[in-house]
Amino acid sequence: MTTAQSCCKPTCLPMHVYPEKIGVIAGSGQFPLLFIKAAREAGRVVAVIAHKGETLPEVAEAADMVCWVKLGQLGKIIKFFHGEGVGETVFLGAITKTQVFRDVFPDLKGLTLWNKIDRRQDDAILRAVAGALESEEIKVLESTLYLQHLLFPAGVLTKKKLSHEQRLDIEFGWQNARAVGRLDIGQCVVVRNRTVLAVEAIEGTDATIIRGGGLAKEKAVVVKVKKPSQDFRFDLPATGLKTVETLASVKGAVLAVEAGQSLLFDREATVKAADKAGLVVVGVVENPDGTLVF
Repeated sequence: MTTAQSCCKPTCLPMHVYPEKIGVIAGSGQFPLLFIKAAREAGRVVAVIAHKGETLPEVAEAADMVCWVKLGQLGKIIKFFHGEGVGETVFLGAITKTQVFRDVFPDLKGLTLWNKIDRRQDDAILRAVAGALESEEIKVLESTLYLQHLLFPAGVLTKKKLSHEQRLDIEFGWQNARAVGRLDIGQCVVVRNRTVLAVEAIEGTDATIIRGGGLAKEKAVVVKVKKPSQDFRFDLPATGLKTVETLASVKGAVLAVEAGQSLLFDREATVKAADKAGLVVVGVVENPDGTLVF
């Protein structure tokens, strides 16, 4: 592990690009840390933008160079990348969406961009930021670069299999989750007996599971899919140990996730916890004709 150097000062001027360098715009969780390790193995030097109150300290420590920012400081991000000669970057890890209402400290460039965005939802915001970076010759790459093995696999991962009723609930939830995704509201729904109990919005998946699971009392089915216009550069659906633990805490029954279009962290521990709780975890594939394969 190296000690990261910092160069956030406005005096950092644009320099020529170093092809071996890659930027990471890091949110919360382990995704940025996993990427740093994989990028290093691929021979890349990693420059990290770390968000205060979100990014793990371990991510900053693992970086070759780091710049801490507050949410909205787009100009600071660009100056850092220019100063380090970074011409490519990835978005990794979540930003707590409710921060938009309390912890945003935009600089002039960030404020200018914010005022241009007419739909302040996930896709619109992230696409606008990506566009601003690419206008500064900083290309935004797919978040799965070097980490294709983290994509959610197809099929049932657990010892327990799906019942006929649970398959019907998944098919019903799938249609509703797709509709919600088309509106860029969220990526998952909680259902039981072909009834929608909760729809994910700004609060995130875990809070949605708690809310929907509480209404279900037990046997809730969680369906998580990509948005129809999902951009692999950012905001891919992600599940892991915490998701399963949350579902188990409300006596849920099934976690169904779109295979190949979302991320699965800590697979071994996640499946083990699901088996212990008696849950079904399944990666679902949608055929071109709309039928589902479990």
